[in-house]
Amino acid sequence: MMRLAIGQAKRAKENGEVAVGAVIARGGEVVAVGNNQVETFKDPTLHAEIVAIRAAAAAVSNFRLNGLTLYVTLEPCPMCAGAILLSRLDKLVFGAYDSRAGCAGSIYRVTEDPVFTHFTPAYGGVLQKECEQLLRESWR
Repeated sequence: MMRLAIGQAKRAKENGEVAVGAVIARGGEVVAVGNNQVETFKDPTLHAEIVAIRAAAAAVSNFRLNGLTLYVTLEPCPMCAGAILLSRLDKLVFGAYDSRAGCAGSIYRVTEDPVFTHFTPAYGGVLQKECEQLLRESWR
């Protein structure tokens, strides 16, 4: 699934966006995909994770995304980590760590903070070097 997320990141890069892609899946079945669209629509909320979460909620006709896993090429920011919690995703898997804004392990662990009513375990570093390379290329 992370390879599919990388494909979405490449699509974002081709569109002049920061190369971040996301896939939401149930087991081996893709439910939704997303890529950064911030620049395209001049909307700061259109991170790849949010685009994918909205598409997944529409696909399952529910904001509760229980039983689904989010794969994303960059560690989620505070906004996206909050959306991951609120959507009740079962698991988060990401590629590159984000030492400036990462909220799934680098700076903070929003998705795993026991103060919240839902808990989404996060696993980082999956295909990390490929994800980091795409990001470096899109920031040039």
